[in-house]
Amino acid sequence: MAPAPRIAVPTDIDAAALRGFDPAAPLCRISGQTMGTTWQVQAALPAGTNITAADLQARIDARLDGIVREMSHWEADSDLSRYNNAAAQSAVALPLDFATVMVCALGIARHSEGAFDPAQGRLTDIWSLGPRPATGEPDETAIAEALRLSGWHKLAFAPDTAMLHQPGGLWLDLSGIAKGYAADAVADLLGHFGLVHALVNIGGECTGRGIRPDGDPWWVDLECPPGLALAPLRVALHQLSVATSGDYLRGAHTLDPRSGRPAIHATTAVSVIHQQCMEADAWATALSVVALPDAQMLAIRHDLAARIVLRSGAEWLSPALRAML
Repeated sequence: MAPAPRIAVPTDIDAAALRGFDPAAPLCRISGQTMGTTWQVQAALPAGTNITAADLQARIDARLDGIVREMSHWEADSDLSRYNNAAAQSAVALPLDFATVMVCALGIARHSEGAFDPAQGRLTDIWSLGPRPATGEPDETAIAEALRLSGWHKLAFAPDTAMLHQPGGLWLDLSGIAKGYAADAVADLLGHFGLVHALVNIGGECTGRGIRPDGDPWWVDLECPPGLALAPLRVALHQLSVATSGDYLRGAHTLDPRSGRPAIHATTAVSVIHQQCMEADAWATALSVVALPDAQMLAIRHDLAARIVLRSGAEWLSPALRAML
């Protein structure tokens, strides 16, 4: 018999999660593709709304396409690529979404002591994790040169003017935070049209707003590597988001931006629950980069609700997550 799922709920329920609740509201389900993955939305349609599933599909696609145009390192004409190709010692004006993500990314880079680093695009490139394929693993010289040009501490960003300094040859890579931001952005878009009860999933990064028409929360099971006998951990996404980072699907694709090499150690998956999916996404990346003791220390220090799964099949739940059980 399969073990019963463990249940995690917020320690406090936001009153906003109950506003506009209608048990008779029909549930609209739509999906699409973005950022090399898929997205799904479930949204309760309030009485009197004139928005259709086709309208929502078009608006969500447009919103996601706009984020890709700003922050994709795969698109040669994106705003991010424009920054990466900017002249040394120049200042580049960032559009709104890009600037919002950079504020968060630089904050988590600082708090994680560089375990999360938005300025690791050169490393992504030489390890063939971007649009340019490589013939093999980079040698020591290539890694050293990429590290020399990289690093969040080389960035100077002025949030009031949205101007980001290009020190010269530095490449950004926001793949560890952009999907989370996109989930937040889609949920905000739905709220703009009065759809305040919804679940958004972009490539496994999920954000929940309000509750389902049947009165249940938006339940999401934390991802677990196959073959590990862990009891399911089901989270009520009441105004919460969850993101998971791991190497059990795509192999060792997470780089340690401090060493310039893949982060390979005892951890195989990290899930983080946070009010913002953008933060959950970046912190899940950071905690998967560092070794277990450092990940535990960061999760406790920053009061993160986190689950860390080890290759041995053991797991560690942070105090903040244990408080939700």
